[in-house]
Amino acid sequence: MHLPDARSWLEAPRKAVALIGMSGVGKTRLSSLLREQGDWFHYSVDYRIGTRYLGERIDDDFKREAMKNPTLRALLRSDSLQIRSKLSFHNLTPLSTWLGKPGDPARGGMPFDEYLRRQRLHREAEIAATLDARAFIDRARDIYDYANFICDTSGSICEVVNPDDRHDPVLSALSRAVLLVYIRGGREHEDALKARFDRAPKPMYYNEDLLHRLWREFLDETGCEEGDADPDAFIRWGFARIIAHRRPLYEALARNWGVAVEADDVAAVQTEDDFLRLVAEALERAHAPS
Repeated sequence: MHLPDARSWLEAPRKAVALIGMSGVGKTRLSSLLREQGDWFHYSVDYRIGTRYLGERIDDDFKREAMKNPTLRALLRSDSLQIRSKLSFHNLTPLSTWLGKPGDPARGGMPFDEYLRRQRLHREAEIAATLDARAFIDRARDIYDYANFICDTSGSICEVVNPDDRHDPVLSALSRAVLLVYIRGGREHEDALKARFDRAPKPMYYNEDLLHRLWREFLDETGCEEGDADPDAFIRWGFARIIAHRRPLYEALARNWGVAVEADDVAAVQTEDDFLRLVAEALERAHAPS
C-alpha cells in the first residue's frame, strides 16, 4: 500500500480523502467543515445509498404504509398526493427507518426474513455507492471545478469489505483514488455512543453472519419467539456487540490501507489547515521506522 509522505500530501495541488469510522466519530462534521471553508467536494456514501440506490424502494415502502389508510389510499390512487423521503446529508432517518428492525410488528418491528432482505439490499447499495466515489472525484473537478474531494463513508464500510485481504475489490479500488483516513474513537467515545444510542436507538446494517448469530443469541437470552421480540431491545442489545465487532476491523483498515487519527483531535479541527496538518502528522507516523 503506497501512502504519500507528509510533504507530498501538503504540497499536492489536488487532494482526495475518504473518512472511515463508526457513526458519530465526526466524519460528517469534518466533511461539512471542509466543504464550507475550503475548495472541497463533499461526497456522502449514505446519501448516495438513500437516493441513487434505495430511493425508489424507500418511497415505495412508505407508499405501501400510506395505502393502509383509506384516506391516503384514495389520494394516492387519484394522484392527489406525493410521498417522497426528505433524505439529506444530515438527515438519514428515511434510510434507517426503511432498514427497520426485526421483531414484533405492533412495536415497530418486521419479520426477520424481510429485515434480512433489506439488509442484503443495503449491502449491495453500500458497495456500489462506495465505488461510485471514484467517478465523483472526476465529476467534482470537471463539472464543479473543485480541487479537492472528501468522501464521508458509511459507518458500516468495515462490514462489506475484508481489510486483511490485500486484493479486496472495494478497498483496492477506493485506495487507488483516495487516501483512507480512519477516525478512531476511544473507550469514552464508545461509551457516549452507547448512551446516545440507548436514548434513541436507530436501525443499522449488520454483517449477515454476525446478524444471524446475534439474533439467535438475543432470542435465546430473552426466551422470545421471532414475532414477539422487542425491536428496540434487540438493536440496543446488539449495538454494544457490534461496536466490539467493528473495532478490530477498523484498526485493520487503517493498518493495511491508510492512516489513523484520533476522534478527539478531529473534534478540535476548526479550519482546513488544521485538517491538513492532522493528516500530515498521521502520515509521518505511518512512515516512521517500526
